Amino acid sequence: MESLITAAARALEAGDPLGALNRVALRNDAPSLALRGIAMAQLGDLAKAKALLRSAARAFGPREAVARARCVVAEAEIALVSRDLGWPVRTLAAARATLEKHGDLANAAHAGHIEARRLLLVGQLDDAERTLAEVSTTPLPPASQVARELVVAGIAIRRLRTETARAALDRAARAARLAGIPALAAEVDSTKLILDTPAARLIARGSEHPLLLGEVERLATSTALVLDTFHHVVRRQVVVVSLGTRPVLFALARLLAQAWPADVSRETLIAGAFRAKHVDESHRARLRVEIGRLRAKLKPLADVSATKQGFALAPRKTRDVIVLARPVEEKHANVLALLSDGEPWSSSALALALGTSARTVQRALEELARSNKVQSFGHGRARRWMTLPVPGFPTGLLLPGPLLKG
Repeated sequence: MESLITAAARALEAGDPLGALNRVALRNDAPSLALRGIAMAQLGDLAKAKALLRSAARAFGPREAVARARCVVAEAEIALVSRDLGWPVRTLAAARATLEKHGDLANAAHAGHIEARRLLLVGQLDDAERTLAEVSTTPLPPASQVARELVVAGIAIRRLRTETARAALDRAARAARLAGIPALAAEVDSTKLILDTPAARLIARGSEHPLLLGEVERLATSTALVLDTFHHVVRRQVVVVSLGTRPVLFALARLLAQAWPADVSRETLIAGAFRAKHVDESHRARLRVEIGRLRAKLKPLADVSATKQGFALAPRKTRDVIVLARPVEEKHANVLALLSDGEPWSSSALALALGTSARTVQRALEELARSNKVQSFGHGRARRWMTLPVPGFPTGLLLPGPLLKG
């Protein structure tokens, strides 16, 4: 019977969950429960998978610490794919330490990759890099190599290091071919598309055109004055003025930058920055005050000159002004950007990734649902939101080595 366990584990490593289930579907011993849980995860039934893995963890004896730790790692990956970002990370860290202590370096590395992926999702890039550096790179099976390189690429993409990202994805593609798991190869291919898909729009002198990620990266060394709508800053190379906490000043700066070298009328500035439908003298007085504040903020980079009709931007030490805008600008675009990965997200996970309150995210989701831009399934804490139908399990949840070896 133990030969069936070994065969099922090998089938899972090869990305064949149905083959694994054929061998252990009728068994309820601890190793079989764990293998069935992993197989159900690969088939996309995450709720059933989680229940089976928890049953397996309880069924393993006190001397089978490694097997229990592997179940914890598998459940952590299910939580990650389910975007349950509040899953107890200390439990994963303890499981990882147990695996390292007992010499199961492949699964310990897998746990480290899961931890790094979670940190990447919530935007903690330094912590993700630190976690990845702690993970041993040898020996790693091809599937784990893919997971590692995808994290490396994800961090590089967030940091606008496109060559580093491309090299990591090339290594991931080679490892995916060695693994022979179609789902892994598909995930690498979908990540590669990010580098060849417009990531922003450049607006200058009344015209605009899309930019790839590499082109956005090159703007960092440009001598132009850049108004960055992603980070709400105005910058020229290393000189950066943040307007993230001053939305009115940023709105005024953007209107002036988009119109440069022309000026912008007072009525247009008031309507754009103050959302005023009818302009009166109080709005004009407020505009004068806010323009004064903007002048003070932008002093290292530009001046704001009064004209007969309104105001114009006058950049210092450069002859170019550009606006770096999001590819699509609409209400709740940040929520849609996270949901665009095709995975089901909970509102609490979205709030954690966006750094805002769950209630704010919930209101945004309800508004997007009314306009048929997102859909939900499940109820209560199990409710998930997405923009596309639920995909298959994307990363090939693998636990190398037979689970019976505790």
